[in-house]
Amino acid sequence: MAGPKILSALLLAALSTFNASAGPIEQRQACVATCGSICYWQKSVDEAVDAGYELHQAGETVGNNDYPHAFNNREGFDFAVAGPYQEFPMLNTFDPYTGGPPGPDRVVFNTAGEYAGAITHTGAGGNNFVECE
Repeated sequence: MAGPKILSALLLAALSTFNASAGPIEQRQACVATCGSICYWQKSVDEAVDAGYELHQAGETVGNNDYPHAFNNREGFDFAVAGPYQEFPMLNTFDPYTGGPPGPDRVVFNTAGEYAGAITHTGAGGNNFVECE
């Protein structure tokens, strides 16, 4: 049977080899918006704002509801940036919206392309919105 010193040396050598071959530790992203039960990371929010703003600047829309389109803020959300606002779908597939069913979640941005907030039909009555957490 091998002595404790030999086992310690073998364990240390094995751990050293393992750590040397392991890649950098990635920091787990946190939800920046939770709409219903869907957690959106910053990347998904940024991509939705960017896609919507690019279309807005080009004067183009996608989908049957012509996104992006004006968001009139009838619910009275207190956004950190001034309007006027546009809304654009944010999909739970985390892909940029290009048409088809928009799902319940939206990003809101102003006409300068600044992110205002995330809203959802999930948990709201009728065709209203509630703010995502």
